[in-house]
Amino acid sequence: MAKKHVSYAAPAGAIYGLGFIGAVIYFISTASGFWVGVLGILKAIVWPAFMVYELMSYLNL
Repeated sequence: MAKKHVSYAAPAGAIYGLGFIGAVIYFISTASGFWVGVLGILKAIVWPAFMVYELMSYLNL
C-alpha cells in the first residue's frame, strides 16, 4: 500500500499571496517614479522579513 501525503500548507500560501498583492498595491501606489515602483515590487516579495524585523525591534529582541 502506498502512503498518501497530504499537505496542509495551502492556507499559509493563500495568506502570503493576499499579503503580497496588498503590498504590491501599496508600494506601487506610493511610488514617485518607475524605478521606485520596481523597487516596491521587490519589497513586496520580501514583506514578511520587514514585518518580522519591525516586530522584533518593537519587542526589543
